Amino acid sequence: MPEVLDVAIRLVVIIGAFLLLPLIVGQLEHKAMAHMQSRLGPMYAGGFHGWAQLIADGVKFVQKEDVIPAAADRTVFRIAPAVGLVPYLVVMIVIPVAPGWYGVDLDAGLFFVLAVMGIGVLGSIMAGWSSANKYSVLGGMRSAAQLMSYELPLVLAASSVAMAAGTLSLSGIVEAWQWWWLPWQGIGAVVFFVAGLAELRRPPFDMPIAESEIIMGPMTEYTGIRFALFMLAEYAGIVVLSALTTVLFLGGWQGPWLPGAVWTLIKIFALAFVVIWVRVSYPRMREDQLQKLAWVGLVPLALVQLALTGVVKVL
Repeated sequence: MPEVLDVAIRLVVIIGAFLLLPLIVGQLEHKAMAHMQSRLGPMYAGGFHGWAQLIADGVKFVQKEDVIPAAADRTVFRIAPAVGLVPYLVVMIVIPVAPGWYGVDLDAGLFFVLAVMGIGVLGSIMAGWSSANKYSVLGGMRSAAQLMSYELPLVLAASSVAMAAGTLSLSGIVEAWQWWWLPWQGIGAVVFFVAGLAELRRPPFDMPIAESEIIMGPMTEYTGIRFALFMLAEYAGIVVLSALTTVLFLGGWQGPWLPGAVWTLIKIFALAFVVIWVRVSYPRMREDQLQKLAWVGLVPLALVQLALTGVVKVL
């Protein structure tokens, strides 16, 4: 019975974090963009510092009518948001926050995480195909092409850390991490983070969405709570990417004075702020620039990092 209770408590905590952390990141994005771009709207809702902006957005989504196009594949259309969202919940089960603070510690945790994260793009493809809208289909095809381009540098960069630590366990990687890995694995960290941004289709890699050109890409026909689920998936993806970068390249819970869980959260939110900062600072790339960055820039850098890791390990 105690074992069942332990599993139940871990699941409740993970689901709570999954529902809460993306909302905090969303609120952080509202406020950071308001300051960086002088956006007045998000600073007024509710009074002090626009505290009610996120609540207003939630009420807005709930009140909107749930519209399904007449020619759409209704079954696929309905389940696409869940397919885009659930993989991030599954990934959070194996991410360690502190020693012993995780849902499950898998020996091949890194392999599991990378495999599950690749499933999320199916939600965009399903949404685009089922909408019976040519712009939505175009957005879904762009999402698939982007995933295929950036999955390789993402996996290569993660493989470098696994090689350095000698394990695929995420908690094992954190325990093996040393401070001098920051410069040693620095190239891989940049490649992993940039490739992760591209897989999340965050600016400046948001060509599949491109709201100023093709409205919202594969989500064009979505309204109300289903559209909100896609937005929640985006912010959950930011949390997962920041958490994985923290665990693989920044030492996870390691740090002086403060408890391990606090250090993990500090690093996660610092990286989430960088994601928002990049969105505000850089214009959207063209499709050819996106592919060139992946194949001419990130893949060679990831291979250089792998070679460097191999040399250091041998010596």
